[in-house]
Amino acid sequence: MTPAIHVVAPGVMTTIQDLGRPGHQRIGIPVGGALDPVSLRAANALVGNVPGAGAIEILYHGPTLAIEASDVRMAFVGANAVIEILPDASASSGERIESLRSIRLQRGQIVKIGSLAGSSVMYAAVEGGFDIQPVLGSVSTYLRGGFGGFKGRALRAGDQLPLRRDSASDQADHMIEDLDISPPSRVRVVLGPQNDYFSDQGLATFLGSSYAISLASDRMGMKFEGPAIDHPKNYNFVSDGIAPGSIQVPGNGLPIILLADRQTTGGYPKIATVISADMPAVGRLRFGAKITFESVTIEAAQAAYREFAVMLDGIGDKLVPLGRTDQDLTLTLLHSNLVSGVVDAYEGALHAVRSIRP
Repeated sequence: MTPAIHVVAPGVMTTIQDLGRPGHQRIGIPVGGALDPVSLRAANALVGNVPGAGAIEILYHGPTLAIEASDVRMAFVGANAVIEILPDASASSGERIESLRSIRLQRGQIVKIGSLAGSSVMYAAVEGGFDIQPVLGSVSTYLRGGFGGFKGRALRAGDQLPLRRDSASDQADHMIEDLDISPPSRVRVVLGPQNDYFSDQGLATFLGSSYAISLASDRMGMKFEGPAIDHPKNYNFVSDGIAPGSIQVPGNGLPIILLADRQTTGGYPKIATVISADMPAVGRLRFGAKITFESVTIEAAQAAYREFAVMLDGIGDKLVPLGRTDQDLTLTLLHSNLVSGVVDAYEGALHAVRSIRP
């Protein structure tokens, strides 16, 4: 039997994503890839995969998955959600686990992921990855093009996701500490390249207003509701290239941040571009969330990206074996008599506290 993960229920929008397929925009193919590459990398680190291995990207409400392999190691990173491990398909309840950790699962067990909270996206990685043929060097799903990932589409009930391993390694399970994957309330941007298409009042509206994420958003673009931005020049011009995080302003005056599945060219003026260091956090924003935009210099954006790159490189250093956190170690030391035959400082402290209680 081919080792696989069986999709019992697919969730709202569940796809296979990696870090994308750069290098093909000249022929109209978007880079694509994970909306939140930080959480993707962290999930892969927890199961021992390379950072860009393909994983399951979950938006808003999670899938129900059945293990059809001897055993597998999975990790879950991203939004807060109820993640329940059921012993088999007939069980009505099981063990609840947190995200930001890995777990070893046995054949027949069920993983049930509920509604996502605090963020829009979560990643479920599997040790060894999925046995899926890359398209142009990537297993990312490009929904509009109908290729990549699993059959070029979102997952459906009954899908069998083939695995590269039939059993998990003997490595310990881990959790990740001190990883900031919260959505932002403020997004840093560099103005341009067409900020001269907008009036001073339009720029002041853009930088001085709060905007809410529209329900019309998707993996291609994040649309907003809020004050319209005035651009006295024509809002149509000859199409030019689209960078990640480009913010277009169409005729209705409402900004659109272009995301992972963005088109390669566009003909609306771009008032600003989200800095690279903030793009993963933008990908976590939920429908209805409110943000403001802050203009920064190119030099500040470059400095922020250097800090971001250091953080990415250090994700693996944040792994802690489950059950052995720094807090656990501190408590163990406090409860231990480290010098035999002298004193027990912990008991002495307790005695002193008890002696001064009324």
